[in-house]
Amino acid sequence: MLVEPPPLSRRRLLGGLLALAAGSALPPLIARGESGEIREVPATGESLPLVGLGSWITFNVGDDPALLEACTAVMAAFFAEGGRMIDSSPMYGSSQATIGHALAELDATDRVYAADKIWTSSPSEGPSQLEASRRDWGVPRFDLLQVHNLLAWERNLATLQAMKAEGDVRHIGITTSHGRRHDAIERILREADIDFVQLTYNIVDREAEDRLLPLARERGIGVIANRPFQQKRLIRRLEGEPLPDWASEINARTWAQFILKFIISHPAVSCTIPATTQVEHVRENLAAARGPLPDAELRRRMASYVQSL
Repeated sequence: MLVEPPPLSRRRLLGGLLALAAGSALPPLIARGESGEIREVPATGESLPLVGLGSWITFNVGDDPALLEACTAVMAAFFAEGGRMIDSSPMYGSSQATIGHALAELDATDRVYAADKIWTSSPSEGPSQLEASRRDWGVPRFDLLQVHNLLAWERNLATLQAMKAEGDVRHIGITTSHGRRHDAIERILREADIDFVQLTYNIVDREAEDRLLPLARERGIGVIANRPFQQKRLIRRLEGEPLPDWASEINARTWAQFILKFIISHPAVSCTIPATTQVEHVRENLAAARGPLPDAELRRRMASYVQSL
């Protein structure tokens, strides 16, 4: 007598689709490294893909089943294309729980480089906040924890340093956004024992090039570039403008890829974290790291062209 197989759950189906896509759509990640798609984390020498995934606004979807499904599809495509770093914060509403939901659905906790933040003006509450974040993600521990926007940074960073010493987190760092607090960031880069700094850097927001990016590289501190598209404002500004013919030299087929290639071609940048709600956009973003990246001369040309529009 034939025995009916057990019904295929959504989790098994999504996990199977993820494995299939990862195995067939692209060659193994390490084989693509020569094209610039991965870069070493200065603190440990491990390889990290140059394009990650942010979660600010886009993953703050609450309990809406359709929106949770859409976010899960975005993360499935992200992992299938070779992505690893996903960045979040307790400041981002339900984003952490959304990530945890998708990781569970995809059975993908072993695929993610989990980056989150401590965000409290009362450092005594930091450990409990971080534990709540870890439970939302559903990961055994975070790969990277950062002090969000330097909030009570000295005491919160001390919390993270103690966690790292105990083996409860692999990497630690600090963050800022909107180009703020660069003087304080410079002092921390010079004096503190951190693995990463996260800051705003893109083809028009370039203040970090003067002091912070060279200093981070000199000190062996990884750089995560946030707000690559200025929360879509930069893309909207460029819509309707033609890509230059010479963009084909670096296989930039869209403005998003043009901008991302500029960011990740800076030798100090370890990863950039564009956020999206669209599967096609996450594929477009990760494809920006494949193929040639611009050299210093072409980077100057790219920035000048955007400035002229």
